[in-house]
Amino acid sequence: MHTFTLSSDRHAALDRPVWSSLNGGHRHFALGGPLALRYPREIGPFAALRDDSAAAWSALTGLLAPGESVMLVTPDPVVGTDGLEATRLGPVLQMVATRDAGQAGAATLLLGDEDAAEMRSLTGLTNPGPFGVRTHELGEFLGIRDGGVLAAMTGERMRPEGMVEVSAVCVHPEHRGKAYARVLLVEKMRRIVDRGYLPFLHVYPDNAGAIALYESLGYAARRTLQLTRVTAAE
Repeated sequence: MHTFTLSSDRHAALDRPVWSSLNGGHRHFALGGPLALRYPREIGPFAALRDDSAAAWSALTGLLAPGESVMLVTPDPVVGTDGLEATRLGPVLQMVATRDAGQAGAATLLLGDEDAAEMRSLTGLTNPGPFGVRTHELGEFLGIRDGGVLAAMTGERMRPEGMVEVSAVCVHPEHRGKAYARVLLVEKMRRIVDRGYLPFLHVYPDNAGAIALYESLGYAARRTLQLTRVTAAE
């Protein structure tokens, strides 16, 4: 069994995962400049500020259409500024892999463009987080089909340098209780580690069942971050 440790640089990057991702493995998606960045609308609603300065908030305002909302993931609560209304959506618990989880022991499928509509349908049933028409381009997605139906999937989201976020863990309501989430999480972790990256993820602190599953697979709580929706004035 392999164990993983976090360097100080990785700790700093994980404190601001969206900013680190758009300056790291997802820089090819980044829209904006040195003060504020965002993902394309079709990819996802996440954005980030370099800091909490008035200039950074102004730069973010320039990236949004009137009435448009984006989500920030920050170490501390943010309050918005003139022209941008901030709504706190609550804390999220960040968890980081401390060891590998072994082999999945069951077959999983690579999902692609041809599966995108069905992936969006599954996330609509299970609400694992924002999933747009191009969210599947963020990284590798795995699925399990049962009776020809996409019964479960998981994939990747943020990519700070040297790390990959596991995301969109969802199981169709008619296929729960079959350990599909565990199978997919084990295989996703293995594939991330085999590529030389460290897996991490985010979960709501009151989701005790998911947290217990992640802990059983070797994830440990690192810190709590703040999720905030920011909306531009009409």
